[in-house]
Amino acid sequence: MLILRCPYCGVDADETELAPGGEAHIKRSGPGSTDEEFETYLFAKVNPKGVHFERWRHSHGCGKWFHVARCTETLEVFGSYRAQTLKPPKAIIDKIAGRRPGWAGGRN
Repeated sequence: MLILRCPYCGVDADETELAPGGEAHIKRSGPGSTDEEFETYLFAKVNPKGVHFERWRHSHGCGKWFHVARCTETLEVFGSYRAQTLKPPKAIIDKIAGRRPGWAGGRN
């Protein structure tokens, strides 16, 4: 079972208390965007095998959105951080690089 720490309330929540929100750190398009921008937002997704940055919502807790760095192969969680953070914190990047030598950092 996937267990993630909510960076707002500090609770270690299992996946039944959370709602996935897709890829983190992407530009979300909405009203006023061109058809091409909206199409890219809807369909051009990165789905890497390995380290991935995702959005999650603590839906059965504080209700806030947050980001998680985890490995999609092993479910190893490298850390979580607030959704207002524009890029992954250095501590999480360093943790990933320490456990995954040669990791290129992906798109994020």
